[in-house]
Amino acid sequence: MRPYIHSVLHIIVPFVVAYFGYKKYWVRAWLIMLSTLFIDFDHLLADPIFDPNRCSIGFHPLHSYVAISVYAGITFIPKFRLIGIGLLIHIALDLIDCLWMKWLC
Repeated sequence: MRPYIHSVLHIIVPFVVAYFGYKKYWVRAWLIMLSTLFIDFDHLLADPIFDPNRCSIGFHPLHSYVAISVYAGITFIPKFRLIGIGLLIHIALDLIDCLWMKWLC
């Protein structure tokens, strides 16, 4: 059940942020933040590709601490702010999933 909730949150949380934070163009903001799900393509480099009991943070290249620092940095660039916010939301949700996974074990 945890992986399904995690996946749904990757859609709902950006929606809530876009809707309440960017009212005038919330659909555009939501779509931009949803596009940040593409960082999960780095899972294709892992074996197995999907492991529900593996923490993405620090394991996959686009989920590395260096990458996370870059995501935080681009939130300060107005043109890329929504991308940075979307990426940080993604990482935060992955971190919550990691903590949830460790709590269950």
